[in-house]
Order: sequence, then structure tokens, then C-alpha cells
Amino acid sequence: MKKATEMLDYEREYSAKGYTAICGSDEVGRGPLAGPVVVAAVCMPLEEGRLIDGIDDSKKLSPKRRDALYDAILAAARAYNIVEVPPEEIDRINILNATKKAMREAIDGLETADLALTDALDPGCKLPCVPIIKGDAKSYNIAAASIVAKVYRDRMMDEYAAQYPGYGFERNKGYGSREHIAAIAEKGLTPIHRRTFVTRMKVGGNE
Repeated sequence: MKKATEMLDYEREYSAKGYTAICGSDEVGRGPLAGPVVVAAVCMPLEEGRLIDGIDDSKKLSPKRRDALYDAILAAARAYNIVEVPPEEIDRINILNATKKAMREAIDGLETADLALTDALDPGCKLPCVPIIKGDAKSYNIAAASIVAKVYRDRMMDEYAAQYPGYGFERNKGYGSREHIAAIAEKGLTPIHRRTFVTRMKVGGNE
């Protein structure tokens, strides 16, 4: 389990420059054929004794571990915000713009923050922003945001699995698995499918 203190280099660097409420932001769901893109922004306390060990890039954690950390992060956070952009808007403005929009709104909607660390993107938010390549593996706050966004979106897709059975959303979370693509060909598209993504992949199926 990675120790929280191993992911605080960026937070310490900018704290030394006078920033007192550093947030991190990350997205989940840029690649799926179905479902929203989700962005979380999280402002975590950085004092010794208030750090949460085990926070890491969400992709490196088991679902059970992510669920436990999700609850711990939201309970400890000084502030957090979660924003989703639905499939129809992704189709209208494209996934990059949708992701930037969600990240900008997530960061700008925080109750308190004076600097944003983000995973690679500069969304054009009101705060000073520091994009960090692979930031979810390097920054405590960004990693916390990656966990929150991942768990939130996965739970949404589990709900959609019950609403639209047969596509395997509870397993593929909207990504283009064989099961999912076969279901599109057989059953057609649901309201949560991204039409532009399905067309680009040349996946069959009726509206």
C-alpha cells in the first residue's frame, strides 16, 4: 500500500509558495461507448495525522479498495465536487471539450481552493492550474479525485445495467467489450450511448 506521504511532492512544493487550499482534479470515462464522462475535484487536508494511506491512481486499486477509499476521502475532504457530462452533450461538443467543461465546473464549484493540480489537462478554470502528466500516480489530491470519479461513475453504470439489461454495463462500464459490441448489433443503441463514438467504431445497431 502506497503511503500518502510518497505522493505529496507537488502539494509541498506549492504549499511552500503560499497556497493553502490545493485541490486535485481527474476524469473518468473519456473512452467508453456509453455513459457520461465524470470529473471530480477534491481538496484534501494535508496535515500529518489527517492523511489517508493507500490513496493512489484508481486504476491500480481493486474495486473493494476503491470503495473503501471513496468513503474515507469524502468524509475527510475539506471540499469536493463531482460533475458529469451526459452522452448527448459529448456528441455535441466532443469528448475533449466535454472533459474540460466538466473539469472547469468541478474546480470552479469547490467551496474553497486556491490552486488546482490536474491530470494533464488545463481546463481554463478560474484558479491557477498546474497540469501534471500522469498526475493520478504522482499527486495525492489528483489520486484522491481519480478514486472519487471512478467509483461515482462505476456506480452510475451499475444502475444503467439494471435499466438497460443485456449490454453488460455492470462489467464493461460502457467500454467497447465484445459483449457490449455484440449487444449493440443485436439490440441497438440505448439513450446513454455516444452516437459519435459508435459511428466512429463502425459498430452496427439500430437507433
